[in-house]
Amino acid sequence: MTEDRNVRKTRVVDVVLDCVIPYIDDPKDRDAVSQVCRRWYELDSLTRKHVTIALCYTTTPARLRRRFPHLESLKLKGKPRAAMFNLIPEDWGGHVTPWVREISQYFDCLKSLHFRRMIVKDSDLQLLARSRGHVLHALKLDNCSGFSTDGLLHIGHFCENLRVLFLEESSIVEKDGEWLHELALNNTVLETLNFYLTDIADVKIQDLELLAKNCPNLVSVKLTDCEILDLVNFFKHASALEEFCGGTYNEEPERYSAISLPAKLCRLGLTYIGKNELPIVFMFAAVLKKLDLLYAMLDTEDHCMLIQRCPNLEVLEEAKRLRIERGDDDQGMEDEEGTVSHRGLIALSQGCSELEYMAIYVSDITNASLEHIGTHLKNLCDFRLVLLDQEEKITDLPLDNGVRALLRGCDKLRRFALYLRRGGLTDVGLGYIGQYSPNVRWMLLGYVGESDAGLLEFSKGCPSLQKLEMRGCSFFSEHALAVAATQLTSLRYLWVQGYGASPSGRDLLAMARPFWNIELIPSRKVAMNNHPDETLVEHPAHILAYYSLAGQRSDFPDTVVPLEPATCVDA
Repeated sequence: MTEDRNVRKTRVVDVVLDCVIPYIDDPKDRDAVSQVCRRWYELDSLTRKHVTIALCYTTTPARLRRRFPHLESLKLKGKPRAAMFNLIPEDWGGHVTPWVREISQYFDCLKSLHFRRMIVKDSDLQLLARSRGHVLHALKLDNCSGFSTDGLLHIGHFCENLRVLFLEESSIVEKDGEWLHELALNNTVLETLNFYLTDIADVKIQDLELLAKNCPNLVSVKLTDCEILDLVNFFKHASALEEFCGGTYNEEPERYSAISLPAKLCRLGLTYIGKNELPIVFMFAAVLKKLDLLYAMLDTEDHCMLIQRCPNLEVLEEAKRLRIERGDDDQGMEDEEGTVSHRGLIALSQGCSELEYMAIYVSDITNASLEHIGTHLKNLCDFRLVLLDQEEKITDLPLDNGVRALLRGCDKLRRFALYLRRGGLTDVGLGYIGQYSPNVRWMLLGYVGESDAGLLEFSKGCPSLQKLEMRGCSFFSEHALAVAATQLTSLRYLWVQGYGASPSGRDLLAMARPFWNIELIPSRKVAMNNHPDETLVEHPAHILAYYSLAGQRSDFPDTVVPLEPATCVDA
């Protein structure tokens, strides 16, 4: 009888689980569920709909397919984040080809693909379009490279059910504009089109108008340089449009009074707009919920005048850098060129108590301003500070006490970046970061600490830290970095540039363990961007280490050296 009751109870639990688990979406909750028992592991495997792979070399396409055969959405990241700042060799890796091959044969339920910082070939797009075009709803090629408009032509032709096409900041070789024409001809369900911040220039207005006519649910469009006056008919047909970004203003300002934007438009990005064109925005400023002024050519007075007319604004992207300068205490809160003084930073922390994200580039800063942030911004989840090299002398360094106060006060922080200059933080301050960052999962540190002792003290804390990036750490030895990596119990990924590198990297083997890949990028000379004389600068050596179920990758370029015990013995 007891055995029968246990069997019935188990069946009831299984039925309940079958009903409940599909509604658990949070990846961490899913991971916890899958570790309870074999049955729960199998249920997670069968019902998992979305997976994000933070580094494409941590597993293999076949392993992913076996683990989650019914995926509907996949996000895959390739090159390290440092590639966005030209710090990683272009040929480092991150090819989508093996993944696309697997997707084309299996993953029948896959509807959404997001590739970030990866190398994509035209042949990859052709295979993907022909094999999965009929079911693909979203394709995001985010900061990718290696493909041309020929590859996009296949997407436009075969992906008739595509709702989202995202190409922002990708390096695309433009051969012609036929891809957009093909997309406009074949698609009637597109909702989002984004090729913002790309080199695509061959855009026929007739194709945009046709797209707007054929796709009644088009709600978001982000373009490159396209004269706004030429988009009058596009705006007329895109009646569902809620977000628009891009365009240029090359004609006389009075001509833009003829522009009539869609009634539902509430999110706007103004590219290269100046003072004379502001009246265009004033007409519908009251309904704007999001305003992107990243590339607007406006001064402080213009910004204030525009924002005052936007009472319903919820999101303001005013600059890639919110520059906050200390300035003279006798000056007002506003310094030259629209920058904000040290008093302005304190006022910001006191007046914006609900702020969750802050990224600041400063030429000077004080401990007091960081202490104010810790006191008032209790909801801060993501804080990033970069100290610029504009001032020869910073009067209030080191920032040990300010950083400690900020971290103690902002206990909800999950992401933390502190990029200083020599002398900005002592070993004691680095120890504070370890001690007072219990929930931080991603961290970027630059020019912090003084010696190995500070790094080792830091590594005794940070119990939740999964991803650590460091720069300007020439005073940290290879052995100390290796020991720190083993002491950070949750660490899954480590990237370091500018450390005390040796010819062989032998001391880094102190962090060797099963499933832990270690790669070196030796120091090299790199041509500076936008310098006609091709000035060469020295890029210090890199370490990249990460957990991988796939073992060492096989597509190393000459610029990357895998570190294994046998390698160091031979050296």
